[in-house]
Amino acid sequence: MTDDRHVSWPVDPDHDVVLDVRLLRALAHPMRVRIVGLLRLHGPATATTLAQRLNVNTGATSYHLRELAKAGLVVEDESRGNARDRWWRAAHQRTYLDDPRLLEDDPDAAIGYLRSVAQVNAEATFRHLDELSSLPKDWQEVGTISDYAFDLTPGQVKRLLADVEAVLAKYRTDPDAKRPRGARTVAVQLQAFPRPEL
Repeated sequence: MTDDRHVSWPVDPDHDVVLDVRLLRALAHPMRVRIVGLLRLHGPATATTLAQRLNVNTGATSYHLRELAKAGLVVEDESRGNARDRWWRAAHQRTYLDDPRLLEDDPDAAIGYLRSVAQVNAEATFRHLDELSSLPKDWQEVGTISDYAFDLTPGQVKRLLADVEAVLAKYRTDPDAKRPRGARTVAVQLQAFPRPEL
């Protein structure tokens, strides 16, 4: 949903944002990652609507929306609302973090952002498990939560990810295209990292 490290398809400036240190700092909070994700997935919303979806108070969502707007990650949707209700929409559909120097330049911001993404992804997995038994049978029988361990060099990990991303690129959807009948938005979470030593 929110972080696609370097991928094999080109960045589309109309739909994608590539993170720099300033944007990393703006997104280094799980609430902000959640808000951007909700706006991307469900479209424009007010601070009140987002607060209800996130089970927090409106003051919190208003504050985080203002911070995201300062960074250019959300914009006011002027085609909706009135003087009382401000509607917000995501400024981009995808986020890329593909500059390895960011980890050296501002490790706290980079790790903070990645932790936020990991937390939001884990929460999405738990929500899926909570609703799994109530899904239609055809949706219960697809999907996986798998864990694989390989002994690889850094170069092999890069090639592995490039191969996986090439497969994912075949299924990439145009954000402006109409959703096919019977389709649902499917989360594909990809993580690859050296296992911490015990």
